[in-house]
Amino acid sequence: MKYNKIVKGTFIERPNRFIAYVEIDGTIEKCHVKNTGRCKELLIKGVTVYLEEGDNPNRKTKYSLVAVEKGNILINIDSQAPNKVVGEWLNSYKEQYNITHIKPEKTYKESRIDYYFETEVTKAYMEVKGVTLLDGKIARFPDAPTIRGIKHIEHLVDLVEQGYDAYIMFVVQCKGVISFEPNDITHKEFGDALRIAAKKGVKILVYDCVVTEDSMRMDKLIQQGIF
Repeated sequence: MKYNKIVKGTFIERPNRFIAYVEIDGTIEKCHVKNTGRCKELLIKGVTVYLEEGDNPNRKTKYSLVAVEKGNILINIDSQAPNKVVGEWLNSYKEQYNITHIKPEKTYKESRIDYYFETEVTKAYMEVKGVTLLDGKIARFPDAPTIRGIKHIEHLVDLVEQGYDAYIMFVVQCKGVISFEPNDITHKEFGDALRIAAKKGVKILVYDCVVTEDSMRMDKLIQQGIF
């Protein structure tokens, strides 16, 4: 996944979930934040951020904030990026795993599961979760309570009971992590639901990503299952 035009800036403040003020070339710009999560541990005054410059003159904000430096790690915080890189990843393995059909956003009950795909022998659903919260070298999810996330997990359990394969793909939007844990301090109910789902046959995958200023791609499997 690649962005079109990236500029570098200095983060000033984030007055609400959707807007940030960033200094770019000496001018303070009002920018769109492509992540409604808290990101409080990342978006700290003075950090270096990267923004995609839009080409629509009618937009209220010219720039969208997509990545932030944390020490020597570059973290993509674009909440749309994980779905895009998983789509690229699935398509890249079509021949190797005999994937015959891929459909984004397949509806099940009142949920839209991110991907449905078929091979010659299986039918599967996959929910994608982007991870930006780091605790040292441990990645955690979620960074805020997510009732919707629990509902997705419950629906994947239903699908396993109906004979489908079901996956939750946690996409860690950076390099440098060695393991993943549910963020029980923030939302223990999500962690409990995830552990129950794993015991009932939902497959948990955690991949990291190679992130540059203007791109992101899935890289290595860092964990399979939940502990």
